[in-house]
Amino acid sequence: MVKLSRGERIFEILNTVFLILLSVVFLLPLFTVVSTSLIGEAEYARRGLFFLWPEKPVLTAYELLLSGGSVVLNAYTITLFRVIVGTFLNLVFTITLAYVLARRNLPGRTLLTIFVFVPMVFSGGLIPSFILMDTIGLLNSVWAMIIPGLVSAWNMLIMRNFFMALPPELEEAAIVDGAGPLTILLRIVLPLSLPAIATIGLFYAVAHWNAWFDAAIYIKDLRKLPVQVILRGILQQAIMLEPETMANVQLMPPSAALQAAMVVISTVPILLVYPFLQKYFVKGALIGSIKG
Repeated sequence: MVKLSRGERIFEILNTVFLILLSVVFLLPLFTVVSTSLIGEAEYARRGLFFLWPEKPVLTAYELLLSGGSVVLNAYTITLFRVIVGTFLNLVFTITLAYVLARRNLPGRTLLTIFVFVPMVFSGGLIPSFILMDTIGLLNSVWAMIIPGLVSAWNMLIMRNFFMALPPELEEAAIVDGAGPLTILLRIVLPLSLPAIATIGLFYAVAHWNAWFDAAIYIKDLRKLPVQVILRGILQQAIMLEPETMANVQLMPPSAALQAAMVVISTVPILLVYPFLQKYFVKGALIGSIKG
C-alpha cells in the first residue's frame, strides 16, 4: 500500500468533499421534482413549492396519470413499441447498408457513400417531409415515427468503418469454404461486431425514447402519441386528461404535482437503464474511428 504524503491526503479529502457537494447539486433538482410530485392540494395551498419533502406524501398524481385506460399508460405502450421495433429496424437497415458500402470491390462505392453522406449536411425541410408523409399515407400512423429515420448516416458510417477494420482474411477464408455474402455477414461479421452493434443500438434506442418533434408533427390522434409528447403537453397544460379518468379521483392534485409526476414517469426508465449501459456510451466515441 502506497503511503500518501500530507499534501496528497489533503488533496484526496478536498477532492472527495468537492465531488460529494457536486453530486448533491446534481441530485437536488431530481429530488425536488420527486417531492413536488408527492404533494397534495391542501399542503400545496399552505406551503407552496419551496420544500424538500412533503409533510404527508400522497400518490394522487401518479394514480391519476397511470390509472387504467389513461392517456399516459397508452403513450407508454406507443413509446415501447417505437423503441423496440424502431431500434430493431434501424439496426437491420444500418448494418446491411454499412456492410455493402464496406466492400472494397463494390462498383461505385464512393459515389454511394457520398449519396448517403449528403443528407447529413443538407435537409429537404419540414414542409417537403410533411408532404411526403401525406403522399405515402403515413400521417397519423406510428410508422411515421419509425420509417423516415430508418438509417442514420452518421451511425451507418461508424458501422462501415468498423466493418472495414475487420481482417479481410476472415472473409476470404469463408469464401474459399463456399460461404455467400449473407452467411459471411451473419456467421462471421456480426459476432465480431457486437460492441459496435450494441453502441449503435443504444444510440438509436435513446433517440427514439427522447424523440417528440416528429410525433408532434405527423400524429394527431391522442391515442397514438408517445410519452414525450404527452409530457410536453402536460407541462404546457395543452393536453387534458380524460373525464372518466379524472372522475375516479376524489381530490385532484395540484397542476405542479401532475407536471412533476409526469417528469418522473418519463425519466425514471432511462435513469434505471443508463448505469448498466454507460460503458457502451463511453466506447461509442471510439468505435468505428480510424486508428493509427
